[in-house]
Amino acid sequence: MRPLVPLSLLFTAAAFAQYPGLTLPPSGNNQMASVVQHIGPVEVRIDYSSPAVHGPDGKDRRGQIWGKLVPYGLSDLGFGNGKPGPWRAGANQNTVFSVSDDVVVQGKPLPAGHYGLHMIPGQDEWTIIFSKDSGAWGAFFYEDSHDALRVQAKPAKHEYREWLTYDFVERKPTQTTVQLQWEDLALPWTIQVPDVNKIYVTRLSQELTNQQGFDYHAYDMAAQFCVQSNSNLEQGLKWADAAVSMPGIGVANFSTLNVKAQVLAKMGRKGEADAVMKTALSMPGTTALEIHTYGRQLLGEKRNTEALEVFQLNAQRNGDAWPTNVGLMRGYAAAGDNAKALEYAKKALVQAPDTLNRKNLETIVKDLSDGKPLAN
Repeated sequence: MRPLVPLSLLFTAAAFAQYPGLTLPPSGNNQMASVVQHIGPVEVRIDYSSPAVHGPDGKDRRGQIWGKLVPYGLSDLGFGNGKPGPWRAGANQNTVFSVSDDVVVQGKPLPAGHYGLHMIPGQDEWTIIFSKDSGAWGAFFYEDSHDALRVQAKPAKHEYREWLTYDFVERKPTQTTVQLQWEDLALPWTIQVPDVNKIYVTRLSQELTNQQGFDYHAYDMAAQFCVQSNSNLEQGLKWADAAVSMPGIGVANFSTLNVKAQVLAKMGRKGEADAVMKTALSMPGTTALEIHTYGRQLLGEKRNTEALEVFQLNAQRNGDAWPTNVGLMRGYAAAGDNAKALEYAKKALVQAPDTLNRKNLETIVKDLSDGKPLAN
């Protein structure tokens, strides 16, 4: 980004700044910068050279950037293919926009890849161009036939920025907003990932063919992702089965069986899920804390009668212990039997393993004594 200069100067500056194998100052002291943002598993990156409002000679160009130093519309670059070209969206060589997976930019699809980022500024609306020619020097040889995508965006006023900057100003699990900021102007545009869960599952499938695939915990975690995202449940069930029973790798324990049951429940196969959990609860290695945790899970699902049965099973198997009494307290409270809940709350208070639990139980005992319901 510079005013028209003789052809020899343009060529020399470009060649000097890019000569392979030599570490040299950037042309015009426009320092290289990079910014990276992830949208879930998707990486978005912008590499650019960052000019200043004050020129290399120190001249203050504020008020002279937009429409002058950076012309509106296409402009004659004085070199290259002889065609009017867009702005290179930075200084020196191409500004490069890279994305690891397919995305949607301003509502339009853009495949994964590396792109030369160009712009056609306007007073009220800009055109953002993603060119397949990512390795070019600026826009001197830009060809619109090589565009991968063009989108429109609206500029807005912004607090003063001396250096041209790209920033991700909104960051959500499935989308981000990137802004070009320079002088008193910002240009925002959105980048969305249309099916982020599909990308996660694709990555997980690839990773499970490597070293991670020789540990049942990895299959267990992958299946848990499908449960938590409520997506790709058929694949989640395959992973859950692998965690339980893959030859030489799978381990049938409370954790793996519980995850398999959760997948089945999400799929609407409640009878099968309950059968799997019955097996998990009856396994010799299942701990009092694991049984208690499952009871709390049932309470969270408003299956209060089943939760109380699980808490009672825990007491039968593990006796008068801290987790069993806490579970019975919560189970009877959910069933509306405050007297029984208070009885077990007092037993649990005596067994409290630390100050935090003891104070919590003291509050619960007082509330139950006053006839207040216990929130699960």
